[in-house]
Amino acid sequence: MDTLLLKDCTLCPRNCHVDRFNGQKGYCKTTYELVVARAALHMWEEPCISGEKGSGTVFFSGCAMGCVYCQNHKIAQGLRGKKISIERLAEIFLELQEKNAHNINLVTPSHYVPQIIEAISISRKKGMTLPVVYNSSGYEKVETLKLLEGYVDVYLPDLKYYSREIAKKYSNCEDYFSYASKAIIEMVKQVGAPAFDENGMMKKGVIVRHLALPGYLDDSKKIIQYLYETFGDQIFISIMNQYTPMETIKKYPELNHKITEKEYEALVDYAIQLGVENGFIQEGETASESFIPEFNEEGV
Repeated sequence: MDTLLLKDCTLCPRNCHVDRFNGQKGYCKTTYELVVARAALHMWEEPCISGEKGSGTVFFSGCAMGCVYCQNHKIAQGLRGKKISIERLAEIFLELQEKNAHNINLVTPSHYVPQIIEAISISRKKGMTLPVVYNSSGYEKVETLKLLEGYVDVYLPDLKYYSREIAKKYSNCEDYFSYASKAIIEMVKQVGAPAFDENGMMKKGVIVRHLALPGYLDDSKKIIQYLYETFGDQIFISIMNQYTPMETIKKYPELNHKITEKEYEALVDYAIQLGVENGFIQEGETASESFIPEFNEEGV
């Protein structure tokens, strides 16, 4: 592992320059020690990721975004989880493979990129053959993503905001779109057009997620338009309606309710009018805390 990357940490756009290797913490609230809150089969991703057997998700604690509405705030900001070694992480990948997971799904992994690269290398030498999914906020640096080339098969980033003002208000990163848009270009460059196996599971490609926030339909439309006009059918676009108001949202009353069915239908209709065909939409009651997993250190 390249410890220099952690001794003066600039892995993410926050560029904290802290010495995480010697115990300092930056915006992500983590040192160099891996903290994992859950490692288990997960059925609630896109169909080509979860399939029938489940995605082998590894939920990492800590996050460089800190969104005020975060559904995983217990681990992203509360740092619930267990400290493990790189060798143990490699074992977890192999254990998920033994459970017939369709892939290894790294959730919020950005601040642990050097450790993850080493764990993937170890596990592959021991027989891990599953596609690796990099499931992130989209707030990434191209320089960090370049380190992952050859290690990641499927990129699953968010594209949360188009507006600098909205990004600043809810995630304290007015430069979000600038970084995320460049990051997605790098992701597509690395893994290319979508490719699937005989069971319809994605082997290579990029799925960009957008979580629609209540009251911000115009910003959501700008994101869908940007993605389709920039990438066309090179990517899949996942339009999500599962925004769930959490206890932490009380200071933001405008977000203290779910997105309306009318708002979501308008966004989906807009995507169809643009010509989006490679896409996923959500149906039914997805905006529920029951869809948020228990971060109880299962599988860790």
